[in-house]
Formats: sequence, C-alpha cells, structure tokens
Amino acid sequence: VMYIDQGHISEQVTASAETAAAAGCDGLIICNSASAEMTSVINTCNEYKMYCAQFFRVINKDANPSEYALASSSPYYVGSVHENEIDNGINLVTILCEKGCRNIALEGWEAGDATFLLRWEGYKQGIDQWNTAHPDDKATLLDPQYGGTTSDTGRATAEAIINANPTSDALIVAGGGGDVLVGALAAIESLGLTGKIDVVSTDFLPDLDQQLASGAMSAESGGHYADPLFAFMMVYNAIKGNYAVPTDGFLEINFPYIYVASPEDYAAYAKLFVDQLPYSADELKAMGALSFDDLKATAEKLSIADVQARHAG
Repeated sequence: VMYIDQGHISEQVTASAETAAAAGCDGLIICNSASAEMTSVINTCNEYKMYCAQFFRVINKDANPSEYALASSSPYYVGSVHENEIDNGINLVTILCEKGCRNIALEGWEAGDATFLLRWEGYKQGIDQWNTAHPDDKATLLDPQYGGTTSDTGRATAEAIINANPTSDALIVAGGGGDVLVGALAAIESLGLTGKIDVVSTDFLPDLDQQLASGAMSAESGGHYADPLFAFMMVYNAIKGNYAVPTDGFLEINFPYIYVASPEDYAAYAKLFVDQLPYSADELKAMGALSFDDLKATAEKLSIADVQARHAG
C-alpha cells in the first residue's frame, strides 16, 4: 500500500492518480475534491488498467453528467462509498433550530467541493423545512464563507463571520477535516462567546467529549470510519476478480453517519471506534471474501450498537 497526499488541490488530485499508476499500483482509492477532477482520474485508471473507488465522495448524476457517464462506462471505476450528505445537513441544521438558533452562520472549506455542496444543500433544505413548519418563528442561514483546511484559516474566517454578523447565534463548520473546526472554536473562545454560539460540525475532534461538556460544541456528525475501509475492500475484490465491474453504472455504498450530542454519546463512540477498532482482524479477513451485496449490508449497519452486539463481552 502506498499513500499520496494531494491536499484537495485539483492539480495534485489528478496527479495523484498518475503517480499511483506510474508506481505500478493495481488499484486506487481516492478522496477527491471536485467531481470535475474525476474525468482525468478515471481516464488515467482506464489507460493503466488500475481499479479505482472514491471514498467520502460520489459523482452526482445531475450536477456532473459527463463525469457520471464516464464513471458508469469505465471497466476500472469500481464505485463509491459515501454518506447521505443532504440528510446530514438537514439533521445538523434541524438540531440547531430545535435548540432555538435562528441566525445561523456557515463556514465551508473550499468553494465548489463536491461534499460541501451536498451538505450546503442539506442545510438549506433543513432551513426551508423548519420555516414551512414554523412560519411565525423562521430561521435564517447565512451564505458560506470559506476557511480552507487549517486551524489558522479556520480561526480567521470564523472571526470574520462573527464580526460581520454579531447577531449570529449558531455556526455550522461544514467540515474539511478537524483543523478548521479547531480554529473556529478558538475564535469563538477568544471572543468570549463559548456556549453562547451553538456550533455543529462534521468530522469528529479528538477531544469532542470535552468540547461537548464545556458547551463549545452542541452536536457533531462523523465517525465515518467505514468509507476508506469499504472502498479498499471494493477495489481489492475487483483486483482479485471477485467483483465484476459494471460498465452501465457503478457500485455504491451509502454509509450512515454517527451523531453525538453529549459526552455520554461520545464516550460510547470512543470506546468502540477510537480506543479499539470496530472490526477485529478476523472480521476484516472475512469481509474481504464477502459478495458486494453482503459487503454493502455490512457497511450500512455499522453503528455503535452494531459493534456492541458483535463484540459483546
């Protein structure tokens, strides 16, 4: 196994596929940025007969029809493992509305990122649903500002958002890795607003239990351990000849997010996903021999309760 850090920079994303192919890799699992990059990635995979699957990402048929058609027809594009990001967005913004937040700010990471666009769509749908159900108590979602993928840029962006919108009572840090959220929380603390601005995000922090206990975080979705694991299993089985790669579509696994809104929630997650792995070595070996339908079912049932049941005692 070789690892390539492409930093979600378009030129590096497309170059990463070429690097893997040049190194003689049989397969590639990739967390790309914009779906437009997948044209180059898939063409590289086709040229070098290198199997490919995406994780944390899926090509949208309506938004990216050309890329979707290329992925569907490719004998080497195996498929995608991803979450339902629209539902994720709806759930997080609904949590904020139920907590009484009515002027919600939004911090993204990179404009045009495929996953961010889906989450943003979910936030907007959640606001629309709330406002339809509560016409006399409407909420507002501000346009996104982008904080990159570092704590410094995340902090500067959060400070700018709050200073420009002093009546904001909530901040969604859409994701981009935990560093952006770390910076945003530091900005809120420096302004003396910890606990006064409700914060929700996607991508678990290592100290999420403390952030929830202090009121710095209101809720978070994440725990998406499965995406790269199951993308790896899909590509591994394609290489081994165990999975036929369709040329009129692609394989797809939709993984459910884990939501935590209290220190107790996080303690259960940490015990089963952080302090230990949710799968044993024997379970991983057995997973490598599953049919795609069984692999998909295994992925889609992963949860705290699932691990507790499998590892009871």
